[in-house]
Amino acid sequence: MNFVSIRIITAEIQRLVAFYEKISGLAARWYTEDFAEISTRACTLAIASERTMKLFAEGAAQAANNRSVIVEFLVSDVDAEYRKLAPVIGRAVQEPTTMPWGNRSLLFRDPDGNLVNFFTPVSDDAIEKFARRA
Repeated sequence: MNFVSIRIITAEIQRLVAFYEKISGLAARWYTEDFAEISTRACTLAIASERTMKLFAEGAAQAANNRSVIVEFLVSDVDAEYRKLAPVIGRAVQEPTTMPWGNRSLLFRDPDGNLVNFFTPVSDDAIEKFARRA
C-alpha cells in the first residue's frame, strides 16, 4: 500500500485551487472543471467540487466542514514562508512555534476553514526523520 493523496471537497473550487497554488508555489493540473491536483514528490493534494460527490456517495462529504484534519507541507524555512505569505493567509491560527517533537510549525486556515500546517524540522531527530523521506 502507498498513501498517495488527500482530497478536499469544496463549494468554490477555483478559489481554493488558487489559494493552494499561491501558498505552495506549484501549479495545479486540472482534469475537469470540478477536479484539480497539486502534486509534490511525496503526495498529491486533490481538490474537487461538491458535484464530484454525486459520483461517490452523494452527501458523504460536506465542503468547509472539517474540524479534524490538518493538511501539512514540509518547507525549508517556515519563518520565511510566514513572512512571505502573511498577506495571503491573513491571521495565523498559530505563528511559527517550535513543537516538542522537533518541528517549527505555522498553523493557518485555507479559505474553506481547513487547517494547514507549514513546518520545518529543527531538532536533530526531526531533521533525520525527514531527510530519510526526501
